[in-house]
Amino acid sequence: MSDGIRISERPELRRPVLVAAFRGWNDGGQGASLAAGYLAKTWDATRFAEIDPEDFYDFQVSRPQVSLVDGVTRRIDWPENAFYHASVPALERDVVLLLGIEPNTRWRTFCELIVGLAQELGVELAVTLGSLLADVPHTRPAPVTGSATDPRLIEEYGLANSRYEGPTGIVGVLHDAARHGGLDSISLWAAVPHYVSLAPSPRAALALCERLGSLIGAAVDTEELDTAVGTYTEQVTEAVSSDPETAAYVEQLEQRSDELGEEIDLPSGESLAAELTRFLRERDEEGDEPPEPGPSAQ
Repeated sequence: MSDGIRISERPELRRPVLVAAFRGWNDGGQGASLAAGYLAKTWDATRFAEIDPEDFYDFQVSRPQVSLVDGVTRRIDWPENAFYHASVPALERDVVLLLGIEPNTRWRTFCELIVGLAQELGVELAVTLGSLLADVPHTRPAPVTGSATDPRLIEEYGLANSRYEGPTGIVGVLHDAARHGGLDSISLWAAVPHYVSLAPSPRAALALCERLGSLIGAAVDTEELDTAVGTYTEQVTEAVSSDPETAAYVEQLEQRSDELGEEIDLPSGESLAAELTRFLRERDEEGDEPPEPGPSAQ
């Protein structure tokens, strides 16, 4: 394997699926990274490899962190992209989890390393998890879209054809590398309320775990996430209720979500921006000030 990846052990895997999530641009409300971390914990995943960060990060941007071990020894923690493997209960195949951080440089080389390791391990399918800011309410299940570019995968897994055009993150580059490497890949995205974007979203993580489980045929124990969702909903509702105009906006989102049900289709970034601009403009025309974001959105 390339010097870019350090492998501590090479696991024997059964028809593995790669599940990848990256903190950063693709991780609104930390929904994707929360989901991947939860899966690693729930499936008792074992770490077996990591990508050397030296060539992929600007350490003035993604600074390493110094910590103390046992209150005495100083340790430097570098930006980390780690691979784990797990046997999933009642599933006759294994899962490789990649928990990472979007790199600053050399994206193509970074993704080629991932695809190369996946090929060595015999990975049959790569699934990326992402979360994006959208005009959805925090009180309803987070919508998830699943997409692919291969018509065969779209039909087999009941996915949407990827139609997005615009700026992309490391997830988009990884899918391109997978396509060039002959590796099937699927993208799952959960919607996170834009008015509470900085608060970690267990709702998005829950939705991604459930959709992934359905996709690969494995039931995921989501008890801890269910509890976290209840706490999250209560706290955000309390914060939003302190501003009447934000509360009114959330109520509109709830009504629309109830009308559309599970058939909601996540819009593009451009249409989301237009939707919010239209809402704020209409409030101005009525003589009101634009609604302030919820307390967690600053």
